[in-house]
Amino acid sequence: MTREEIMQIIEEKNVRFFRLQFVDIFGFMKNVAIPRSQIEKALDGKMMFDGSSIDGFVRIEESDMYLVPDYNTFCVLPWRKQNGANAARIICDIYKKDGTTPFEGCPRNNMKRVLAEAKKLGYTMNVGTEAEFFLFEKDELNNPTTKTHDVAGYFSVDPEDCGIDARREIIETLEQMGFEIEASHHEVAEGQHEINFKYADALTCADNTVTFKWVVRSIAAKYGLHATFMPKPVFGINGSGMHTNQSLFNADGTNAFYDENGPLQLSETAYKYIAGSLKNARGFAAITNPLVNSYKRLVAGYEAPVYVAWSASNRSALVRIPAARGLSTRTEVRCPDPTCNPYLALAMMLNAGLDGVKNNLETPASVDLDIFSMTPAEKDEAGIDSLPANLKEALDELANNPIAKETLGEHILEKFIEAKEKEWDSFRTHVTDWERDAYLKIY
Repeated sequence: MTREEIMQIIEEKNVRFFRLQFVDIFGFMKNVAIPRSQIEKALDGKMMFDGSSIDGFVRIEESDMYLVPDYNTFCVLPWRKQNGANAARIICDIYKKDGTTPFEGCPRNNMKRVLAEAKKLGYTMNVGTEAEFFLFEKDELNNPTTKTHDVAGYFSVDPEDCGIDARREIIETLEQMGFEIEASHHEVAEGQHEINFKYADALTCADNTVTFKWVVRSIAAKYGLHATFMPKPVFGINGSGMHTNQSLFNADGTNAFYDENGPLQLSETAYKYIAGSLKNARGFAAITNPLVNSYKRLVAGYEAPVYVAWSASNRSALVRIPAARGLSTRTEVRCPDPTCNPYLALAMMLNAGLDGVKNNLETPASVDLDIFSMTPAEKDEAGIDSLPANLKEALDELANNPIAKETLGEHILEKFIEAKEKEWDSFRTHVTDWERDAYLKIY
């Protein structure tokens, strides 16, 4: 999309307000809202903001930063029309105060750098994310609860699935914003949902994933509901994951993972990519699963993939190979959850796989048994490791992972670990309801 095309749409749609959006290193969407009079200045990348006000960005003496828009992300917001006037958004990259130097702490800039390195090797990355979420009721003060307004289960239909109206409007809104929706359904747990949209190149997929979460939460609020992507909001039921389907494509447009004559019709590149994913899984877990709560989901017994193994048929493995072949040949990494920053998570998973490709790593044997039913001795004999058990363990693995600094850059890695260690320490020292329930009366 060109600047001229955007200005034409702005005139035709009577766009009066414009949102310049970007993402901080923790994956939170931020925006600067401007009126119609400032849109042309914004499209020229002349809008500045205070970067020192954003967690993990810069110190106060380095605060002036530019928002440089990516024209391809422009869209009108279907739910923001008021009195005949529309609002629109565009996603921006962050540049330093000279206006020409990309800010190394911008996750989107960082992802572009990683993708450019992959392109030098002859590869582009395609990705499809499957972000699950819960719809919960709110209380009389409009605060979210964990009470669900349905009693539905996997693939249920109305009237059991009371979230179907909200889900339908979410889908309609996304389609108006250019998403190609492939499927939607009620998930396993009560109040849990999934909407799948078509894969895209890695940068577009990351843009789509943060946009998807924003739209889901916005439309749910219209129905008096709270949408949450929290990995494990309720004890004893399934949590929410974000299975991430990924493939490499060659410069000629062919799928680098497909080989008609290879074992399982997978290429050598695919096997090496799988090996790299498994080798680095413990190292990227803090990025793909960044919350204390993430590790309440990553426990055995709830379909969560905690075991570092791969299979073409086994959903208890960390990396699964879906059955489709040809252009659809891909790996599915099942551990990420939807609270991750997709720009960082996809960059880490890409370089994890490429570590296997570049270093000709040998792929371990696939594990086609139900790993959940294996004994510890059987897992040890098969060489099956587990993901970190908590955020602190994951952060230690991230800090020691050889590809982490190369992938995230010194700024993002340092700021991410610093903030997350504070989060862990806050959790570690907090007295929980569980402790009071278990100990207060008897000690």
